[in-house]
Amino acid sequence: MTVFERIKEISKKRGTNLKTIARQVGLSENAIYSWKNKTPRADNVQAVADVLGVSVDYLLGNTDDMHVNKDKDMPVDLEETLSKLGPSVSFGGKELTDDQKLKLYEMAKLMFGD
Repeated sequence: MTVFERIKEISKKRGTNLKTIARQVGLSENAIYSWKNKTPRADNVQAVADVLGVSVDYLLGNTDDMHVNKDKDMPVDLEETLSKLGPSVSFGGKELTDDQKLKLYEMAKLMFGD
């Protein structure tokens, strides 16, 4: 799988598209599409990896592990984190839905700059 294909695949899993990712990184809307035929710069791959929350090695196909946990004490997987909290996670007496858990995770990423 190419860098372009991995970025496209993980973007879809994250519920976004390549144009949005490119804008978030500060690239032109079609920049990532051009990576089908040319090698991207390392700093651009790193920026895309950061936005998608995956490692550069994953995007390059060097590993199938999406994440590199820079801080051994900070889990990078939502399910892993929530499983440590117990069988259910609730707020205001109501159990959170999977969508709410994902939003909570995204908010935490923004707050902690991950």
